[in-house]
Amino acid sequence: MTLVRVAAVVLAAGGSRRYGADNKLLADVDGVPMVARVVDAATRSGAQPVVVVTGHEADRVRAAIDRSDAAFVHNPSFASGMVSSLQAGIGRAAAEGAQGAVIMLADMPWVNAGTVDRLIETFRENGASRICVPTSGGRKGNPVLLPADLFPQVFDLTGDVGARALIAANAARILEIPVSGDGVLRDVDTAEH
Repeated sequence: MTLVRVAAVVLAAGGSRRYGADNKLLADVDGVPMVARVVDAATRSGAQPVVVVTGHEADRVRAAIDRSDAAFVHNPSFASGMVSSLQAGIGRAAAEGAQGAVIMLADMPWVNAGTVDRLIETFRENGASRICVPTSGGRKGNPVLLPADLFPQVFDLTGDVGARALIAANAARILEIPVSGDGVLRDVDTAEH
């Protein structure tokens, strides 16, 4: 039996407008740049490949990550919204032959490798056809795992809402997966994280 290959796509291109003058992805979270924590969780999981989409201050973000086991894709259109970054990352995951992709947000540094692995395992156990969404305390969170048959629909999305509309349009395919902790619900929008 062939193992289902699942990529991790880390969206690390945003300009951090609500955060203030500093790039929030470079902010220290427990002694590590926020973006590095997210990429580390992805690379310690069973996801292959790990694709990091850069945009705003790409050189600084890439330097903060300092991982040779991640693939980088630069999104020159990052200012147009999250969808362009999602499309860049999904395009790379598809080119690498991934049958699914865990979409990780670089401002959610409390998501751990165990959560990513739980999503991947559940995806594989369910025929690699479901949208896997983690839940904590009954609330849906991130990251979300999309099956490859939905990748073409990612390229029809517009705006700055990510895959939310795509997931809503395929609600019957959602599989909610309870996880421990609230890391799947916590993001950083302001310097007072």
